[in-house]
Amino acid sequence: MAITRRGALRASLIGGVGAAVATAASTSAWAVPMPSPSPGPQDAASALQLLKEGNHRWKRIASRHPNEGAARRAEMALGQDPFAVVLGCADSRVAPELVFDRGLGDLFTIRSAGQVLDSSVLGSISYAAEHLAVPLIVVLGHASCGAVGAAVEAHRTGQIPHGHVGYLVEQILPVVESTPDDGGDFVDACVRANAVHITGLLRQDADLRDLVDTGRLDIVPARYDLETSKVSWL
Repeated sequence: MAITRRGALRASLIGGVGAAVATAASTSAWAVPMPSPSPGPQDAASALQLLKEGNHRWKRIASRHPNEGAARRAEMALGQDPFAVVLGCADSRVAPELVFDRGLGDLFTIRSAGQVLDSSVLGSISYAAEHLAVPLIVVLGHASCGAVGAAVEAHRTGQIPHGHVGYLVEQILPVVESTPDDGGDFVDACVRANAVHITGLLRQDADLRDLVDTGRLDIVPARYDLETSKVSWL
């Protein structure tokens, strides 16, 4: 693979990576030509559209795995410019880069069980919004969420787990208690309500409110279905 002048310059800036890539190109999978990454979207609507398109590919098992090649890796060593924050659950089945078919440097991903907010999570989100100027935050809940299920169980039994898991349950419990139980899938109803609730909290957060009010940041709730691989926007 011929290394472009632009690619060689980027590689040289991070300590000779360009030479290593050139040596390995004939025997490596990196030898497959990769398109240069285009600039990411600068507004929430465009960012959301990319996520929708990526999830559509993931759902059809037609992922493109963008922005994973040598050029992208060299570019990301010089800095980052993600176009969306995804606050997702820690669940191993819901990896945002896979679910939205995005690559290195595209998403600023924060994961906590049940998307529970604490100072560390909020600080991470604020950093992305204020210092990286990310235009979109997605609060991504998912079907069969264990943290939400534990909160539902605590609601029904009156027994809150001990230790750190109990902290998670206590944070989700108010959402469970305010969600109507109409005899359907109550856990899933709480999953949706929890994503919407956290979205509301973020929109009113002191660090984020001005960005939201001035249109520089949008925050949207969503739910991922484990069986269909589809993200529904709430």
